[in-house]
Amino acid sequence: MGLRRSDAGPRLSRRGGRLLLAVPFVLIAAVTVVDLLVPPDVHMGPFLIAAPAVTASFAGPRTTAFVGAVAVVAQSVVALARTSITDLNHTYQIVALVLISVIATFFSALRERDESRVSRLRSIAHAAQSVVLRPLPHRAGPLRIASVYLAAEEEAQMGGDLYAAARTARGTRLLIGDARGKGLDAISEASLVLGAFRVTARREQDLPELVGYLEAGVGSENDGEDATGTEADAERSADDTAEAFVTALVLDIPDDEPVVRLVNCGHPPPLLLREGRVIPLDAADASPPLGLSDVLSPDVTVETFPFDVGDVLLLYTDGVIEARDRTRAFYPLSERLTAWAGDDPPTLLGRLRDDLQAYAGGHLGDDAALVAVERLPAEP
Repeated sequence: MGLRRSDAGPRLSRRGGRLLLAVPFVLIAAVTVVDLLVPPDVHMGPFLIAAPAVTASFAGPRTTAFVGAVAVVAQSVVALARTSITDLNHTYQIVALVLISVIATFFSALRERDESRVSRLRSIAHAAQSVVLRPLPHRAGPLRIASVYLAAEEEAQMGGDLYAAARTARGTRLLIGDARGKGLDAISEASLVLGAFRVTARREQDLPELVGYLEAGVGSENDGEDATGTEADAERSADDTAEAFVTALVLDIPDDEPVVRLVNCGHPPPLLLREGRVIPLDAADASPPLGLSDVLSPDVTVETFPFDVGDVLLLYTDGVIEARDRTRAFYPLSERLTAWAGDDPPTLLGRLRDDLQAYAGGHLGDDAALVAVERLPAEP
């Protein structure tokens, strides 16, 4: 089961829209009544310009123009009731109100056009996201899987965090990772790793060979950036390409053995939930992040840990453990998990997602990805 923050932008409900639309009309009525009741030397008409101005912030150009027209009529009624519509003072107020209404209508049209463009871009981003970061299967052999992705940027569908799963002849392979940085560069790195994993994970090579393919994918992108530019471009980007890397966990969970084999490439260790306990699966010899083989030792060590029926394995990125509350304290992931250790993956991630967002005040400082995997009893 995949859990994802809604990609719909903030939209007004019908009831909320009616309430907002009532505001400029109430304002027009209030200003008109007061203007008729106050002494003749007090003029409330200039306050009417607030009506079309406010309307332009949430309504379309037609509605804004209509509100402006109503405001002009209201000002004309006041002018007729007091003196004459041709009175110089009221004439200037009416002309100013017409100009403000026209300007407000123009900016409302611009806003509506921009919102339409943003809506189209969101649709394109959602389609691209569904191709790059595909939903994980709910079941994979004896495993039940759930996932959550929370992008740090408000309107983003994905960032540099990634996850993927692939079935082999003997089990299931999983990948979770975090590309350095944010934005398009991080998404590019993430897509390279995901593409390499999908191409090679189903083959029968062992985990070190699979990690080697993933490493080659990130490394080729770095080499390509240097090769396609001039010497000056290469010098300017040398520091950036040297630091382009992806932390990752690559796991192999066999169907017929109660174990999980993993390679940790500089990534936060997975957590095993067993009988109410939370056990970190710390690698004794972690490998360097993908893309740093030229800087650090490329040795790859496969670690094996117990993973039996009823166990739940939680994979996560550092956006989870680096989330902060108002006091700048980090999110206590292991402590929170203790209370939910008996939940199935979808329930566990649902609670964890809500608790994480509440802890961070609704805004994460970095992208966060979570994958929960439970081993189920073998089917008869």
